[in-house]
Order: sequence, then structure tokens, then C-alpha cells
Amino acid sequence: MASIITATTTSGLTQSADNSGVLQLASGTGNLVTVPSVTGTAMVSGNMPAFSAYSSTTQTGVASGVFTKVLFDTEEYDTNSNFASSRFTPTVAGYYQVTARTDWSFTSGACFLTIYKNGTGYKGGHLNGATGSGVAPIASALVYCNGSTDYIEIYAYQNNGTNSIFGGIAYTFFQAAMVRTA
Repeated sequence: MASIITATTTSGLTQSADNSGVLQLASGTGNLVTVPSVTGTAMVSGNMPAFSAYSSTTQTGVASGVFTKVLFDTEEYDTNSNFASSRFTPTVAGYYQVTARTDWSFTSGACFLTIYKNGTGYKGGHLNGATGSGVAPIASALVYCNGSTDYIEIYAYQNNGTNSIFGGIAYTFFQAAMVRTA
């Protein structure tokens, strides 16, 4: 059992206590928040946006020598409805861990994957002179977003003439999760 402070419409704040040392806040409708035992700012996970999307089909027509927006047509989850049209636009200011991956099939040349913030290349990853049957660059970065106008997209580049990015939940994906508020 925990120490619980509840806001009710009939009797205001009520308290029930025990010796557990855990503090919980509850609304009259049953919403419950457990306050962690930390020093400093405690995050409430309910306001921390996260999403995961992937390409369910192969994206063709990716021109050689040009950065091309990667299309993600299927949402796995989107906790705050911030992902649409292959773009993540968080409405809560803070720091977001952003990760993306694409899967290509070629054996030579370079392939880049870049996180774009507000239409400009920000951070990225690449594979150069890859050997074997597949190339799968990954880009990952901690990105600050202001919660109102900032947005994130993923762009890919290749210079070997292969114009297709393979689809599939395990192969071509884009994810972000808030790490902390601003």
C-alpha cells in the first residue's frame, strides 16, 4: 500500500497513508501518478511523446547522388499523435532520441542516412564501399525540439545507381522518444 493524496469533487483533498514511503497522487476519476524517489525534477511519463513508424513496402525511384526523403507509411505506435506524412513534429519541448534505419541492396558505393531538422541535414550515418548483399545505414542522435515549430524527417542518399529502399518493420524504420523536457 502507498501514501495516496486524492482530489475529489465532494470532499477536496483526502489522504490515506502507510509506511511504504511511496507517494501517489490521484484524481477523483482514478488517474494515478506515482512520484519517484529522486532528487531534482521528476518526469511524468504520460507527457513524453514517442513514436515508431516503418516502410511497409519498397520505396523506388531513389535517385543516385541526391538526398531523398524516406517514406514511412505505417505507424507501429504514436503516443501523442505527433507523426504524420513521414514527419515527426513534437508538441512538447525537450530532448528526443531519434533513430532511423534503411535497407538497400548493393555491393559498392556509398549510402548515407541523415536526420533532417526543419528541412536541413542535422546528424547522420553512412556506409562506404560496402560489400555483401545488403547495406543498412543507421542514424541516431539526441535532438532538441522546441515543441511548436521544429520537425524531424529522414533523408537517404546513394551513389551506386540502386534506386530502391526495402520495406519491412525490421529493415526501414524511424523512431523517436522524449528523453527529458527542456
